[in-house]
Amino acid sequence: MSEVNMGFRNPADAVDFATAYDAAFARWPIPVEARDLDSDRGTTRVHLCGNPGGWPLVLLPGGGATSAIWAGNVEALGRTHRIHALDLLGEAGRSTARAARDLDDLMSWLDEVFDQLGLESADLCGHSHGAWIALHHAVRSPRVRRLALLDPTACFTRFSPRYLLRAAPMLLRPKPRRTRDFLQWETGAIVFDAAQLELLVRAATFESKPVTSPKPDPTRLSVPTLVVGAGRSKAHDVDRLIAEVRRAVPGARTEVLPSTSHHAMPWHDADRLNAVLVDFLS
Repeated sequence: MSEVNMGFRNPADAVDFATAYDAAFARWPIPVEARDLDSDRGTTRVHLCGNPGGWPLVLLPGGGATSAIWAGNVEALGRTHRIHALDLLGEAGRSTARAARDLDDLMSWLDEVFDQLGLESADLCGHSHGAWIALHHAVRSPRVRRLALLDPTACFTRFSPRYLLRAAPMLLRPKPRRTRDFLQWETGAIVFDAAQLELLVRAATFESKPVTSPKPDPTRLSVPTLVVGAGRSKAHDVDRLIAEVRRAVPGARTEVLPSTSHHAMPWHDADRLNAVLVDFLS
């Protein structure tokens, strides 16, 4: 289990996480190729699937999640796109690359991933903190063709104080039980996919220190952009999110999925989300 040991508090936690990780990918709906990209900073795990001749689509999960979170989306998106789903560096997953020190380091890593995958141009989609990374990259890189942001955090609005207060115990002293309780609070009556929940819970034992500043400047965007808000998100006020998107990026397309929450995206109400994404990316 050496490929997932880095950052876990003890080997048993790494084993439990690896078991949950493999169980989640055992349910992947289409054939997938796992590839490790080697560099001086370590390895980056990429899962490739979908149309071999399709336009490249890079998927970035939220903080504490892995590329497995896209299981409900890859079949629909893979009909037209060649999907490259990444495990983020410095997070639980099979990427062993050292954590980024700052934003420049993080952007350098993503540029290197694009280089190693031979992506001269690609569509880019991120959820939550992955959307934060994607927005920064789209502002800086000329290789992003279209940008899709799923309930982006710390991009257009601040986190809800109630959300941060509820998350504090989980963030200060991460434990599987605390993560499970927090996710079930945020998603409410939504029934969490068992495999995804177990993987997110086991990822809580990974000691991550993600880059979270500075705030991106969306007014500098020059590519077609889609922002999808979660109508039941407790991370922020979705109406304010959409209003700020329209103010900062007047040409952006905005959508709200009324029945889903922040942490239930992108797997909950996936058919509706996939229809929006396919329409935008096509």
